[in-house]
Amino acid sequence: MQDFNKQKMPTGIPSLDPIFEGGVPKGSVILLLGDLGAGSYEFTYSSIVNTLSLMKKTAPEGTVPHEIRYITFTRLKEEVCREITNSLHIDGLEALVDTIRFDDLSELYFDNSVVPDEWYSHGDVMTRLQKRSNREGILLRLANVINSVSPDSLLVIDSVTDVATQSAVPEFWQNMTGLIRGLQRVSKQRGITTYLLLSRGILDTAQERELADIADAVMLFKWEETTGSRRQRVMYFEKFRGVMPHLEEKDLVKFAVRISATNGFEVSNIRVVI
Repeated sequence: MQDFNKQKMPTGIPSLDPIFEGGVPKGSVILLLGDLGAGSYEFTYSSIVNTLSLMKKTAPEGTVPHEIRYITFTRLKEEVCREITNSLHIDGLEALVDTIRFDDLSELYFDNSVVPDEWYSHGDVMTRLQKRSNREGILLRLANVINSVSPDSLLVIDSVTDVATQSAVPEFWQNMTGLIRGLQRVSKQRGITTYLLLSRGILDTAQERELADIADAVMLFKWEETTGSRRQRVMYFEKFRGVMPHLEEKDLVKFAVRISATNGFEVSNIRVVI
């Protein structure tokens, strides 16, 4: 196993990477836990776009991802690409976004639902029936996709919320958490930095805490009331193994968040931890 503890992978967020002295530890599994609209997706999109820009430049080997993989369960590739290009006004953005490698697991996700086949599959009836009779479980398919990710890559799983909502079946929840524990292990072996997107408040507290316990880091995106009854997006680190002492020592744990079409996701107004 390579020693990734001292190697960094940039988030691509110019206002955040200096705080990490260049980036997050390579191989980190980072849970992006967010209130609706509080910034977790904007963070992800800004991180992807800025990282892609870094990948185009000449950089020492190992300091930028080998590739960016984006796994979806319910969303179309075209929808995600459109959201990214609409949220940021950057020259050449469409060409950058085209280099993201997408893995769409929607057929497996929707096959056990009441959603009509025609809504998510373009194959004929016989093809769909063959897929159903021979199909892998969605977690097994997810594991196989993760296994195909190149070392030193950035992996986005959008989203854990989609599959975790099936957690009413105890065996499924056990298998899912086991898979994420395995992801946490293989990420260290291969230097894969992973973003796990999870909507806050969908799962019960114990399940949310279990996922947070497995991850190396938890970045919480939430709304807070400010003076004048205005709402402010904030981001803070609930945990970051091996990094939290450095952050707390310098009171670099809680941040105000700004989102703009030109600069994307930015952190500002470093808050002192009380």
